[in-house]
Amino acid sequence: MRLRALLETDALGLRLLGGQDELDRTVRGVMTTDLRDPSRYLSGGELVLTGLAWRRDASDSEPFVRILAGAGVAGLAAGEAELGDIPADLVEACDHHRLPLFAVHETVAFATITEHVVRQVSGERAGDLAAVVDRHRRLMTSGPAGGGPEVVLDLLTSDLDLRAWVLSPTGRQIAGAGTPLPGPLGATLAGHHLAATRTGRRAPHRAAVAGTTYSLFPIRNTGRGAVPAARDVRESVLSDWLLAVEADASDWPAARLDLLQGVTQLIAVERDRREAARTVRRRLAQEVLELVQAGAAPAEIAARLRVAAPVLLPGLGVAPQWQVVVARVDWTAADATAPGGVPGDIAGGPVAQALLEEILVDPAVSGPDSADRIAVAHTGEEAIALVPLPAGPAPLPDTVGDATDTDADADAGLPADGDGAVRETGTRAPAAAGAGTGAGTGAGAKPGTGAAPTAAPQDPALHADALLAAVREPLSAGLADDGRLTLGVSAAVHSAEGLRGALEEARHARRVAAARPGRVCAAGHHELASHVLLLPFVPDDVRRAFTARLLDPLRDYDRRHRAELIETLEAFLDCDGSWTRCAARLHLHVNTLRYRVGRIEQLTGRDLSRLEDKLDFFLALRMS
Repeated sequence: MRLRALLETDALGLRLLGGQDELDRTVRGVMTTDLRDPSRYLSGGELVLTGLAWRRDASDSEPFVRILAGAGVAGLAAGEAELGDIPADLVEACDHHRLPLFAVHETVAFATITEHVVRQVSGERAGDLAAVVDRHRRLMTSGPAGGGPEVVLDLLTSDLDLRAWVLSPTGRQIAGAGTPLPGPLGATLAGHHLAATRTGRRAPHRAAVAGTTYSLFPIRNTGRGAVPAARDVRESVLSDWLLAVEADASDWPAARLDLLQGVTQLIAVERDRREAARTVRRRLAQEVLELVQAGAAPAEIAARLRVAAPVLLPGLGVAPQWQVVVARVDWTAADATAPGGVPGDIAGGPVAQALLEEILVDPAVSGPDSADRIAVAHTGEEAIALVPLPAGPAPLPDTVGDATDTDADADAGLPADGDGAVRETGTRAPAAAGAGTGAGTGAGAKPGTGAAPTAAPQDPALHADALLAAVREPLSAGLADDGRLTLGVSAAVHSAEGLRGALEEARHARRVAAARPGRVCAAGHHELASHVLLLPFVPDDVRRAFTARLLDPLRDYDRRHRAELIETLEAFLDCDGSWTRCAARLHLHVNTLRYRVGRIEQLTGRDLSRLEDKLDFFLALRMS
């Protein structure tokens, strides 16, 4: 389509500010951006839409317009909602570079312009897939009459013989045509996409997995939704969807690439609509969180929980148990010379909020609505999830209870008989997705023991490690070398009064996770009653000195004589000092074991019959 055709459509609300002689330029696509340098996302011929968030002062207009002109864009449309009138310096810069400039009336959404351009461009250029654009209204509707992203993906398959899937940043399938994408493959593709995005490579990204080639297209914010266009790629890389197509797009003609870009823009409109639908759940979580942090009366908190329960668990007669999950994303200082890097700090709270909403979705449940029962707020740099749990099994005798109040429990519609804590299971968030029937692998076993599980197999509580097991690979790629995700999980509580303790418990667990090495770390409430809580906070110099004093003599002796004293010490402590069991485990004669233990005591000056010395050795091995 030609630029001048945009002025002929009154519904678009465009007003020409300059470039009258350039209106015969061909528009091949549309892009919304507020990046100061969007060149890596431009291929030429785009109508660029901007809300002017990139402009800090008059000197910013010239370099921004120069970049657009150099990339060969067709024109620039600037919204009036942010600054009112379009700045004169921007008009002057566009005139200097002969770039047509339009003003977009504040009542017109960028999504409206995007839909119009995609419809016109696709209809003119791609007759083989015109149905995608002709039926785009179905993408915007929900329920049986709609179909969402699946409509577009079905047409890609039927009209172009392309298999495609919409994936979340963790690789969870949101939509697909035909055979579902295996979970591990989705995580691998998401990891490829996030790694390529962080390095600034231009999309589509190519990924070869198990002999099959996939092309990965980003699905970004389309306009003035709740989330402004990112100034730094790290602000959105962990929340944007992607379109994975089973094909090698490196040799595609420009027309087909433009067509797929149009498809991603249509899906982005749906993504933004569903993002807006989370507002109610986020507000519920924020209200409860503010009451808890302010020390409100349990009855007042219980009243808010009664409001939240029907929204998060429809059809439930009484309020369920609750767990609190706290997450934080930390970035090192941005490097202005790196791809996508700009000076300044990045707000971690919104990033962690979007990421936690994704992590808490059951990976076995596909579809964009599978997060409808997750309420996540953010305060400062933290994201805090209020996770409802369906009625689970009775608490175990060795669980740690919360201080419950019978009257408050009754007021909240919660059962008041029994302890306030529930043991964790090995499942990942089945309750958050509404399943509540995940198998409890390892449930009820005490940390660090081989005790058999004792909890019921359908215990719905969340487990810290299991939450991250399926998403660690892609998230590590998105965090790259300058980001960290840490997560803490509380025990489940029955009462409104117990939420304050659960919140503090989750925060303490997250701090334990933050003290560990690695890009993606989690800790659960059970670790707060263990020596594991203390070890991460021992200063590195004290840690090194302590372990060196006890273990270095044994390591040196092992290197010289291959005596396996370290292995013997670990086995002896693990067997609680039992000579018979330790000798059997190491396949040694008891006299040989006694000789080795004697050598350990001689080299270190310690006595392994004393509890204090056993404890020192145990801690040294754990810290080494």
